[in-house]
Amino acid sequence: MSIPLYLSENIPFYLFVGLFLFTGCTDPKPQELNSERRKSPIAIAKTSHEPSNTYIKIVYGQPYKNNREIFGELVPYNEVWRTGANEATEITTTNNIIFGGKPLDAGTYSVFTIPKKENMWTVILNSALGQWGAFDYDTSKDVLRVDVPKQTAEKSTEALTIRFSETFEDETNIIMEWDKTKVTIPIEFTN
Repeated sequence: MSIPLYLSENIPFYLFVGLFLFTGCTDPKPQELNSERRKSPIAIAKTSHEPSNTYIKIVYGQPYKNNREIFGELVPYNEVWRTGANEATEITTTNNIIFGGKPLDAGTYSVFTIPKKENMWTVILNSALGQWGAFDYDTSKDVLRVDVPKQTAEKSTEALTIRFSETFEDETNIIMEWDKTKVTIPIEFTN
């Protein structure tokens, strides 16, 4: 016959453990930073270039069109945009590259854009990381700015999509598509 273990004269050990587990499970769970504000899924675009041993990754919040007017309405023209949803989009490159015709050192940067109704968009790489949207955007932390052509696509893209084109020799492109807008940023790998 087994004898139950007691913590004191009147409280069996298994009852204590049960109460401990019960109260531990009802404690509030810590919230991930901004998880309640995050409404769009996280997406990742990536590419690598073997000769230069370079890896580039872009992490962004991927909003959906959902029958909304995007550029000029949801995303105003001529204003700094986080280039996605939730936290500001970030790009990481493991080696130096040429970004939109300008040299960029290896590192991680926030990506902002200034959408324009006419032909060109401004793409901004900024050294301040972990920003929520563009609310605390600071021009003094800009690392580079490039102007790239905006194209009108024949077909609408429902979800904001950032991707890399095929790598040809030492070049690729970052392609951003949403609604009927397409922006292409040329990338050159340096050896």
